[in-house]
Order: sequence, then structure tokens, then C-alpha cells
Amino acid sequence: MKILVINCGSSSLKYQLIDMNGEVLLAKGICEQIGDSNAAFTHKVPADESKNIKDRPHEMADHGAAIQLVLDTLVSAENGVIASMDEIGAVGHRVLHGAEEFSDSVLVTPEVKAAIRKCFKFGPLHNPANLKGIEACERIMSVPQVAVFDTGFHQSMPDYAYMYALPYEFYEKDGVRRYGFHGTSHRFVAGRCIELLGGKAEGTKIVTCHLGNGSSISAVKDGKCLDTSMGLTPLEGIIMGTRCGTVDPAIVTTIMKDRGLSPEEMDSLMNKKSGMLGLAGTSDNRTIENRAKQGDERAMLVESILCHQLVKYIGGYAAAMGGIDAVVFTGGIGENNPQYRTRVAEKLGFLGTAIDEEKNHVRGEEIEISVPGSKLRMFVIPTNEELVIARDTLKIVEG
Repeated sequence: MKILVINCGSSSLKYQLIDMNGEVLLAKGICEQIGDSNAAFTHKVPADESKNIKDRPHEMADHGAAIQLVLDTLVSAENGVIASMDEIGAVGHRVLHGAEEFSDSVLVTPEVKAAIRKCFKFGPLHNPANLKGIEACERIMSVPQVAVFDTGFHQSMPDYAYMYALPYEFYEKDGVRRYGFHGTSHRFVAGRCIELLGGKAEGTKIVTCHLGNGSSISAVKDGKCLDTSMGLTPLEGIIMGTRCGTVDPAIVTTIMKDRGLSPEEMDSLMNKKSGMLGLAGTSDNRTIENRAKQGDERAMLVESILCHQLVKYIGGYAAAMGGIDAVVFTGGIGENNPQYRTRVAEKLGFLGTAIDEEKNHVRGEEIEISVPGSKLRMFVIPTNEELVIARDTLKIVEG
């Protein structure tokens, strides 16, 4: 079966077409600036680069038009990889927030769509776009649609890990609690790490570090999430590209009063103007890395903050799990920045780990970077969220 994986953002649409017979990636791409006159389309065919399309302007009035463009391209004589749409057996959709409604991926029904709509308040930028993608596919295609939730993997957290110490009614009536995100990524790399540790989930204690423009860390015990750094929204946790991560809650009201900011302006400040961007003037970690090497103090500060926070979370989760077997680095930064991994390993040396620097300088490839015999093993495992979505979709469609 061939499965189309869709990830809709507020003005973007990422896709992959995967042949599940061998889990072969046939094509992938992205539609950007949907609804804008400068909309762009990138299409890649790994097996035949002559079929690639890059940055060609297109008219994409909405997500429906973007999906139609993707489908037309997949079957086109010039750039396509399938003979007809009939070869697509199902569509798997990444959905940001499923609240407590969903701990597993599900076949899309009217009830599921209503639940996704109910979660708009938790994911105001992503959930509406995710639903638009689902409904657009339903209009154009007559194949099963499956929703795979970013929050699903974290639903195994116990109440003492997900509850906030606010009046209980905010949880009961409004659903205010820790949900966590990047669930498909944490699930994929934790599962792969368990395979590398021997294949048995029971008894394993792993910390997975998804580091990119958005970053989160999870404690995975016996193959299930025990705790995670992101909270009600993806704002909580460690420093990110444009997000501040965890701060003293009183800072929010203090700045709002001092600067006369509205709730919307404060939300934008913390989500879009803080983090690496707020401290160093850029959210591009490669730029920060280069500037830090040249002695730029702000860039060096960003790197030190991130490493300090990583060590705090990993150490804290090790204590919460009663031990730790492995740390996994994944995501754009986790997979491609050796010096962060070195600095974290040095500070965690007391737990029994040491880095093989030659192996550690491999970027974007699966590898164990700890030296043989390390009590705490360290891995780089490239994530594959789209494959998780495709696997879940296949499993559900096949019953």
C-alpha cells in the first residue's frame, strides 16, 4: 500500500508519499505561503532528481488547492511517481493536539473531527490547519484518513507528572495540564533506541532529546513516556529558536504591566521573539554556532544556556526514573551539532558516560557516540515522524 502523509501548518503543507512495501520514500515536498501571491512549491523524488521541482511560484488560494497541486504532481507525466491517485491507499495526517481525547492514532470520523475542533483553543495555529488538511483530502479523495496526534505518546504520563498546581477546576473544566509534543519523534527514536539496547522495552530508562527550532525532552521508562518538558502548549521547556521555554510565571504579568502589552502581544513575544532569537538576534543555530566560534558573547551564552538546561533535564529525569540507560539526540540540532553532545556528555560523566569524539563528529546519521563499556550510552538517531504516521495509518487501515 502507498500512503500519503500530510502535515499542514497555518500557511504550509508538507507531504511524503511512502510505499509501505519496504517503507520506501517515493516523493516528498512542501507548499509554502499558502494563500499568498508568493506561494512556492518544492517537490523531490529521491530516486530521480530530474523530476524535482524547486521554488516555482504557484497559485494556492487555500489548503485544498495545495493538496490538489500535490496530487496532480504525484501523478503527472513529468514529475510524478504513480500512475493514478488510485494507488494511494490512505492518508495519514499529523495533528498537533488531541488533549485527553486520544492516546492512539485513529481513523477520522465526524466525532474525531469534532474533537480536533474542540482542541483549537490549545493549538490555535496548528489544529485548524490540520483539520483543513483532513477536510480538503476528504473532498478530493475517497480513501481512509487517519489522524496521528503529537500529544498521543505522552498520554501515558502519570497525573503527578502532568498536573499543574493550580485550582483543580482548571483541569476539570478547562483541561489545563501538561500534554507534551513531538510525540511521534520521541516514540520513533525511543523505539529505535530500545532495539539498539536489546529489543526489550521493559526495564529500559531512556531520555530522548528532540532538539531543533522547537525542542523537547522526554523521559521514557519501559517504552512509555513518564514525563516531558513541553506543557499545555509547546512553549514550556528548554530554550528554542524563538520560544523562551520555561520562565517564572510572574515575568509574564510583570512585563505586560511595565510595557502595556495585551495577552496576544505577550503571547507573540514569548513564542516568536524570544529564545535564541531574543538573546542572540537569530534563531538559526548554525549561525549561532559559527558566531560562538568567533567569540560572540551572546551566541556563546545561548549555547551555554542550552547545554545547562539539557543537563538539568537529563539528570532530573534520570532521578525520576530511578536510573538511566541511554540518552538519544535527534532533530535538526540534536543530529547535527557535535559540540552540544560533547558538552552534555562531559557534565554527565558522573553517570558513567564518555564520548568517542571521532564518532561524535558524524552528522545526521544513526550512531552510538559513547565509548564501549559506558554505563550511560549515548546515541544519535535521526527521527522519522512521517514514517511513524505512515505505519500507524497502515495498521489502522488494515484493521
